[in-house]
Amino acid sequence: MHEKILILDFGGQYAHLIASRIRRMNVLAEIADPESIEISQIKKENIKGIILSGGPQSVFEPESPSCDKALFDLGIPILGICYGHQYITQALGGKVAPGHTGEFGRAELIHDKKCPLFENVPEKAVFWMNHVDEVGELAPGFVGCGSTTQCQHAAYWHPEKKIFSVQCHLEVSHSPYGNQVFKNFLEICGVSYDWTIEQFFEEEKKRLQSQVGNKNIFLFVSGGVDSSVAFGFLTKIFGPDRVKGLFVDTGLLRKNEVELVSKSLREIGADLTVLHEEDRFLEKLKGVADPEKKREIIGHAFLEVQHDFFTQHKLHDEWLLAQGTIYPDTIETGGTKHADKIKTHHNRAPEVQKLIDQGKIVEPLKELYKDEVRKLGEFLGLPHQLVWRHPFPGPGLGVRILCSDQKITESAAQDVNAFTLQKNRKPFVTLPVHSVGVQGDFRTYKHPAVLRLQSKNAPKDLEELEKLATKLINHYSEINRCLFLLDKNFSGDIRNISLNKKFVQKERVKTLQKADDIVTQTLHKMKVYDDVWQFPVVLIPVSFNNTGEESIVLRPIDSLDAMSASVGKLPWEFFGRVAAEILKDEKISAVFLDVTSKPPGTIEWE
Repeated sequence: MHEKILILDFGGQYAHLIASRIRRMNVLAEIADPESIEISQIKKENIKGIILSGGPQSVFEPESPSCDKALFDLGIPILGICYGHQYITQALGGKVAPGHTGEFGRAELIHDKKCPLFENVPEKAVFWMNHVDEVGELAPGFVGCGSTTQCQHAAYWHPEKKIFSVQCHLEVSHSPYGNQVFKNFLEICGVSYDWTIEQFFEEEKKRLQSQVGNKNIFLFVSGGVDSSVAFGFLTKIFGPDRVKGLFVDTGLLRKNEVELVSKSLREIGADLTVLHEEDRFLEKLKGVADPEKKREIIGHAFLEVQHDFFTQHKLHDEWLLAQGTIYPDTIETGGTKHADKIKTHHNRAPEVQKLIDQGKIVEPLKELYKDEVRKLGEFLGLPHQLVWRHPFPGPGLGVRILCSDQKITESAAQDVNAFTLQKNRKPFVTLPVHSVGVQGDFRTYKHPAVLRLQSKNAPKDLEELEKLATKLINHYSEINRCLFLLDKNFSGDIRNISLNKKFVQKERVKTLQKADDIVTQTLHKMKVYDDVWQFPVVLIPVSFNNTGEESIVLRPIDSLDAMSASVGKLPWEFFGRVAAEILKDEKISAVFLDVTSKPPGTIEWE
């Protein structure tokens, strides 16, 4: 029986990312519901340590999740993170206080060098915070060992019981010493490091063979990393005669996407059918502005295409539908019991969920994160170009084309310096659109802000801009994303802003395809394509000073797994080239750079 680290999922968007981090260290980690796990079950398994995850609720709320307190008397090392940190305090006799402004993003934690959890961690180290409430008074027997400027009890421990707890998120890639803290915890647990991706393949292979039985599999292929690796994985297990790919041209793909995907997948011996359904998808999206509704429509349209194809080829009885869902798709849709919904993914639309519940959908990657998917792809021998291609959302450009069912024009105030948070003066212009964010494990749906930077004070350092964005978003509750103006077709300062009535239409798709292709080609020409993990390009129906009809937002991303992200650090020359080329289209009013980390902003805008 494998040694295990048990992770109790209190609903935090990062709960399964903890498992990913632990598995990456060759230790098997499994997820469990804290309210249904039984102490007798824990005693029967080879559990070497227990981690209590973060979560979207406050521990003092009546319906907040909990676990059997006998857990703390098992003698097994325990680590609390965020909500888990606060829950340990609350459950064992301490006090948790409601926060006022919260703490989001990077924070410097200072520890006392006495706790083994911080072995080989600098006394002052940056960790990622994402919380509102905080520990006010420690439970009996616990000793404080770390703090930040906004959080007195950012870390504590119980030396005799080997219970450790931190307010920060160790699991995100932007806690530079998070892995070291996890390594220290694993050493405390006394694990033997015997878990590998090869073992995952073998165990998942057995599970899939049991689920599929004698049926055949049809997979919707988007051409992205996830569906491509899922296709290769299933083909490896069941053979090309039993695994067929269906690539749907939705009309919402990137420029030349159909040709590129078809060629690359057929090169690996896949049986691929291409269906051109642009008119169907665009017709269904006509007049729809709501982002959630768009995702549902796209998901339902995929199922219609599948149903029609299955009916035409009489494939209903002996075929299952597969999709390349990975865990962020489910956790952000509220896929775990206590999780707050960040956004609905098209492969978690209600119709899809019904098929999942009926056992009619196969998801071989549903417990993996992007970095693990790529490792699996390499293990399977898939082409490097396919495995390391930038991720692309299943709904395609449909979630990168923002829409509006009304037209609004409003004036903008005078410029101020964003580096001085002056009383009653906001250092940004709020755009009349909304974007999705995630703050304190909750979905936020707020306005993006265009930074008002005097040119002489404007930083040309992306890290400084990212820090400024975090500072402003923490300070102003109405925003969850910050933009830097790269270039424009309008004259002078921003005097008025227009939100234009627009939906997903063929002309707008072509406009975004052109801008997206400019970005991709420039990345390759400057040989910086591999310097960023992903690069969404967003079209927003906003114009300035009565010039143009739309604006473009560039969103370069640095990440490992999509659960956390920072701004991709590309040279300023790149942004200058791209913005100038995009602005040759007179319909474009301005080109912006999104300088928001995740959290508080999600990678995609919708």
